[in-house]
Amino acid sequence: MYPAVFEEGKSAFKKLPGVGDKSAERYALSVLELDDSELDDFVTKIKEMKKKIVRCSICGHLTDKDICDICSDTSRKKNVICVVEDYRNVIMFEKSRSFDGVYHVLDGLISPIDGVFPEDINVHSLLDRLKGNEENAEIILALKPSIEGETTTLYIKKIFEDKNIKVSRLSYGLPMGVDIDYLDSITLDRALLDRKEIS
Repeated sequence: MYPAVFEEGKSAFKKLPGVGDKSAERYALSVLELDDSELDDFVTKIKEMKKKIVRCSICGHLTDKDICDICSDTSRKKNVICVVEDYRNVIMFEKSRSFDGVYHVLDGLISPIDGVFPEDINVHSLLDRLKGNEENAEIILALKPSIEGETTTLYIKKIFEDKNIKVSRLSYGLPMGVDIDYLDSITLDRALLDRKEIS
């Protein structure tokens, strides 16, 4: 139906999550309608994004600087840290506009069955962040309610059990097995406000 070179271009779009055959076809046809300067600009911006986006040296969130805008914001509570699985969760919380602390991105959850152990995720740097800043400190564990999320929650709780730091988790009004980035902002906001200290 289409030339082979078009099909190859279309298949490139299908590498993106959530893009099926129809969407890939639509995107590929849209690219054909761009003039050369628009296409060059499109390609340049994608390459620049890929080249310049790095991880914040403090929290692990996406940034184009050494320290992200959230960590460098002096109005935020640096002793209240919301621990999340990945950067998509940070974006969801920020959309809700209800959290004035900072974040810590784990980049995964502990799952021995999948070969993911505590040393494989960004958990130990959390201790360093709170050194000298433990007064009224709180860690909010905002991990999905799954076996992996629960395992990671218990591990982090154990790390901090002999320290004077409050460890809480989001309210379990959250549906079991649902990723945080699929929740609406109202549900997330209520879960954050109704967080519980882990005993």
